Formats: sequence, structure tokens, C-alpha cells
Amino acid sequence: MARNTHVSADTSAPPVTAILARFVATHPSRGWSDAVEREAHRTFYNWLGCAIGAARHEAAEAAIAAVRMLEPAPQASVPGRADKVDMASAALVNGITSHTFDFDDTHLKTIIHPAGPVASALLALGEHRGASGRQLIDALVLGIDVACRIGNTMYPDHYDRGWHITGSTGMLGAAAGCARLLGLDEHRTAMAIGIAASQPVGLREQFGTMTKPFHPGAAARAGLMSALLASQGFTASERALEAPRGFVQVASDKRAWHEVTDELGERFEISFNTYKPFACGIVIHPSIDACVRLRAQGIAPEDVERIELRVHSLVLELTGKKEPKDGLQGKFSVYHGCAVGLIHGRAGEEEFSDAVVNDPRVVALRNRVQAVVDDSIAEESVHVTALLRDGRRVEVQVDHAIGSMHNPLSDAQLEAKFDALAVPLLGAQRSGRITEVCRTLAALPDLRTLTALTAPSA
Repeated sequence: MARNTHVSADTSAPPVTAILARFVATHPSRGWSDAVEREAHRTFYNWLGCAIGAARHEAAEAAIAAVRMLEPAPQASVPGRADKVDMASAALVNGITSHTFDFDDTHLKTIIHPAGPVASALLALGEHRGASGRQLIDALVLGIDVACRIGNTMYPDHYDRGWHITGSTGMLGAAAGCARLLGLDEHRTAMAIGIAASQPVGLREQFGTMTKPFHPGAAARAGLMSALLASQGFTASERALEAPRGFVQVASDKRAWHEVTDELGERFEISFNTYKPFACGIVIHPSIDACVRLRAQGIAPEDVERIELRVHSLVLELTGKKEPKDGLQGKFSVYHGCAVGLIHGRAGEEEFSDAVVNDPRVVALRNRVQAVVDDSIAEESVHVTALLRDGRRVEVQVDHAIGSMHNPLSDAQLEAKFDALAVPLLGAQRSGRITEVCRTLAALPDLRTLTALTAPSA
């Protein structure tokens, strides 16, 4: 019986696997601007706060319990916990915790959360090897560049197919970053990327469950293992990314190869990273921001007859849950986000707890929120109208929510976010000391100085 073996393939694709491997292996240490260096430190600091904050979440407890069944060697820390496990398991658990609250960084061009896979792998490997802060920052910048450039190449087609792009490109960034930290040459770096290319993880169907944060954790573990395999001579296709049956062409019909090579080594994708003020899907943030602004104008929940949203189609596609049942589902409900924004004036992790999601006052207001798609509204924007019981209409247009590239979190706001996540687990003194170390992380001689601080005191 004959099979249809036709594929819509691009046989003229440039050798992007080799190009990225050469870039990762040979780009100079600290070979970027002060602005890129600052963003790398902010990215790591934000990632660490998110990882610590969720260290006692039930997803973390379940993951640690499963890992313990493997009887791991105590090679690397799990920030926020006293546990030490093997490197690969630490990468897995740290990736899970850093994404559990949906509070981590976002590369807005692709909606990749790049630090989850990359930093989770690097800290585990770097601690075990006694790497310096400089080595970690270098590997973080380069690893994130690989993940996000491949993301740029495929987005939005790859995402629209149902891939969770954080996991399905994150293993490449983790592999590249770990290869850099291990000091692999061009060939073995290409092998690490190639091995990782056969391990994409993450389907959007899993959003609203513990498996969503599993994606960056699994990508971190896959990337780390890929680099370790390559360091021992394990091989892969030298065209694992670009070949007709390589990762990019199999996973996407969009193949903008120039996104890999344009200004490579001059423009760094970490420059486009942003940090969430709200612990939920990024597409909800403009709506929450608008409702916080309504509250600041003196509008109380009991004044509201109805709240009308005009949003981009992606908002309802990703976060259209009208009746979330628990905190994880609440993170994918623009209706819930609006309700807590107006009632509480914020939307941190507490506002996405099971208790708040099922609070009768929140449920009542949530049921008075209506959303419609407006093709004239950009992904990062929203138009909100509050119809009040006294007949008034109050309108708010948000073009760029707080935390976006146009309205970024300040260093002080990022520090306040970190403290809110870390202080309940580690205390104010230890949290403050971690902040001091992270400010000048590149100057740290040994990452174990930092990881020792991330464990709760006895």
C-alpha cells in the first residue's frame, strides 16, 4: 500500500543548528550592552522569586515526592526548600515551581516564559559545578537567545497548533545554556541542541492544570540532559532544527529563518523580556490593569451593574473560563481577573487561591463581567466599560498594561514582588540578602553562596 510521503518542506533552509551552536560556543563573555546585562540580572532575580514563592505548593510537594522515589544524589538545591536532589531533578522541580504561579517572565514577541527552562537548568548545573555568577549570566543570555529566536521563527503558527511554546522551545535554550556553562565546543554544542530538538514538551490543552508548569520543568531537565549527553560524545543530526524533517519544519508551517540570524550577537532577545505584576496569563493583564484603575477612581463592586470588555480574540481563546473552580483555572479566566482587580486592587498569587476563586463576592462580580472580541483591539490592549447602577458609564482604555515593554516594572516594584514571594518562606533578612547577591550576581565567585541562602533556615 503506497503512502503519501509529501511534506511541505523547505530544502533551502540555512544551517541554523550550526549557526546557533557557533554563536553559543564562541560569543565573548559579557559581549553585550549594559542594558542587556541589567535585564539578565532582572530576569534571573524575577525567576528566583517565582521559584521560591511556589516551593511549598502542592505541585512542588508532588514533584519532590516523585523525584524522591528515584533516590537521587544530593547534587543541587531546590530554592525555597531544604531539599537537595540530583541536577536533572532539580532542573525539573525548579522549572515547575518557577511557573506554578504563572508569575514568571514573558518574552512578549512569542509569549515564551524563557527563564523557566533556561535558568532552572543553569542553576542546577552551575551549583553542582561551582560555577561563577558570570558564567551563569553569560549562559542565561545566550540560552534565552536560542529559545526565543527559534520561537520567533515559528510563532504564531507553532503556538496556534496547540504547542505550549515555553516548553517546546525551552529545551533548546536550556541545552544551549548548559552547553555554554560546560564549555562545550561548537560541535558538541550543536549535538546538545540537536539532542534537545527531539524533546519538545507541552500542549496547550494542559493549561489550568499542574501539567502546565511541568512543561518548563521538563524542558529544563531535557536541555540539561542533552548537554550532559553531548559532553560525553553522544551524537545527533547536525541539521536537527532546519532539516525537512527537523524540529522547526515538523512543528510549524511558519519558518522565518531570518529570525535566527538577523543581528545575531548584536540584538539579544532578553532585551524584550517583561515581568508580571499579576499572577496569571499575560493576556489578562490589560483587563486587570483597567479594573484596578476603575477602583482607583472610587468605583466599588457594589456600584457595578455590568463590566463590558472589548478584547483581542486570543484573550477569550486562552482565558475564557467563565466559571473557574479553583486557583489554577482562575489564572485562565479574564472574568475572575477583572473581579479581583476591582475588589482587591491587585492580582497576586493570593487572589488566585481556591478560596478567592470561590468567594461569593468574587463570583457575583465575575458573573457581571462580559467580554466580546473586537478585531481592532491589539493583543496587549483592552477597552473596558463599567455600567454603574446609577446610570453612569465609565470607560478605560489600556494600550499597554503595567509590566509591559512600554510600562515596565521598576527595580523597586520587582523587589517588592520578590519580597512578597520569598519573605513568607525565608524571612525578611534572608530575602534581603538574596536581593543583595542578585543585584551583583555576575561578580559572585561561586553560585553555591546564593543557593545556600535560598534554603529555609533551620
